[in-house]
Amino acid sequence: MSTRNKKPNNKRKISIRPPKGRLGVLLPGISGAVSTTFIAGVEAIKRGLGRPIGSLTQMGTIRLGKRTEKRSPLIKDFIPLVNPENLVFGGWDIFPDNCYESALKAGVLEKNLLDELRDVLEETKPMPAVFDRTYVRNLKGKHLKTGKTKMHLAEQIMTDITNFKKENELDRLVAVWCGSTEIYIKPSEVHSTIKNFEEGLKDNHPEIAPSMIYAYAAIQCGVPYANGAPNLSADAPALVDLARKKKVPIAGKDFKTGQTLMKTILAPGLKARMIGLKGWFSSNILGNRDGEVLDDPGSFKTKEESKLSVLEYILQPDLYPELYSDYYHKVRINYYPPRGDAKEAWDNIDIFGWLGYPMQIKINFLCRDSILAAPIVLDLVLFLDLAQRADLYGIQEWLSFYFKSPMAEKGLYPEHDLFIQLMKLKNTLRYLKGEELITHLGLDYYDYYELG
Repeated sequence: MSTRNKKPNNKRKISIRPPKGRLGVLLPGISGAVSTTFIAGVEAIKRGLGRPIGSLTQMGTIRLGKRTEKRSPLIKDFIPLVNPENLVFGGWDIFPDNCYESALKAGVLEKNLLDELRDVLEETKPMPAVFDRTYVRNLKGKHLKTGKTKMHLAEQIMTDITNFKKENELDRLVAVWCGSTEIYIKPSEVHSTIKNFEEGLKDNHPEIAPSMIYAYAAIQCGVPYANGAPNLSADAPALVDLARKKKVPIAGKDFKTGQTLMKTILAPGLKARMIGLKGWFSSNILGNRDGEVLDDPGSFKTKEESKLSVLEYILQPDLYPELYSDYYHKVRINYYPPRGDAKEAWDNIDIFGWLGYPMQIKINFLCRDSILAAPIVLDLVLFLDLAQRADLYGIQEWLSFYFKSPMAEKGLYPEHDLFIQLMKLKNTLRYLKGEELITHLGLDYYDYYELG
């Protein structure tokens, strides 16, 4: 039954099952920089060796009621979330190195920190991965599954999921794709229905990439799934339908870090002040595995589509043609090995104001992609588990805050404005707990509010 156009009833609390026991976290791409930074970071936080900076679930607060009430608890104290102490990590990768070895190679975290965590990191070893160089041309894997068909590979993933849960005595699972960006694939007939998709798996259809196999396997096993890369995956219509059928929460896509994070902060400000845009030129250099993958035109096309869509949706040129109908937007990503995970981004923004007079903004952002992505993974794990315990299934649009290309119900445009996304997320939490939704109207604090 469709819930579109129904008004939320925040007079009652939604029934949320308590976060009992241990939560398994399954990561395709577990040996990559993002995954190892996330896992090592959580283990460091458990031991008091660091703080979860960047994590909304761990450090963010939420206002409840009127400003005069001064109720702003930590989110983790307001809503029942799993304690990170109860997370257990597993996953798949095309390289056999354990988490300690992989983290050293990634070069994001300092060796002295990793050495303090060595005992637990060495215990986390990847399962053989589903991989095909057709979809990620610049990587060569050697720790791989084999099967006659893509359906056989999906069944192997499902077996891994079942065994991981049983062997680690886990209560629930969440999966987050932290693998590389695959080549650009448009939705086609094979992605249109569950029946067509499953036939495509059996027939080794070329438009079913490995990430889609993981998404299919996770959803079939009832495991909430998020896609941290821009490639077509859980957002394929067939998999969205499957998630609804199985009552599984899904979210995506493409972690919002670095340059695009800055765009979703700055562009809403320009539009709010009705400042026009002539052009936005974005350039990046990075040297990690992500940079190596994106050096291939096929994978870059996927990332480019994700990055370019942001401004179009935020600025709404159809509503403001004088300001935004004719701007030039260019994105470049260059692989530069010496930089490693420390990406550098440059933005040149040509704007115009009163009477059309030109101005410029220049941004030079030296960031660490994996440092920005790790808290996103943690929040998605905890919030997706919350969604499942609250019986929220299918697309979780309230998690758009974390993605460059957020998923939305068919017929709705995706919301890219970071501040609207945050309001949507926090209002969802308020709704789940039966609290008043915050509109920031504020008139009721003033005498004239009652005069009408």
